[in-house]
Amino acid sequence: MSGRTDSVAGPAEAEAEAEETERAEPGVRHEEDAEDGAEDDAEFYDEARRARWVATGTGALLALAGVAAALLRLAGPAPALVPAAYATGAAVCTAAAGLGARGRTRRALWLLIAGTMIMALGDQFD
Repeated sequence: MSGRTDSVAGPAEAEAEAEETERAEPGVRHEEDAEDGAEDDAEFYDEARRARWVATGTGALLALAGVAAALLRLAGPAPALVPAAYATGAAVCTAAAGLGARGRTRRALWLLIAGTMIMALGDQFD
């Protein structure tokens, strides 16, 4: 015998007992874990909501800018390719705003980049 009783356990024994309990009950969450999980979930949903709003707002803003630029270039002496490029970029940004509103923020980001590049390409033809 080691001279220790079972009632006196050091930190290593307490950790081993907690791991053993976790292995025995893998799906059970304790109260402290549940509270931490609820806070993590709330933060996740806030970040997701913020990302949707940013993607939707940015897409709408770029779409409006593209439409305005297309109308201004259409009224001027620019080649026909320039307003078409701005209008196409605005349409892509509108699609990005729609995807952002549905929660597809990564795809919306790439469409926003593509739409802006299309509009910049149209500006190069001027």
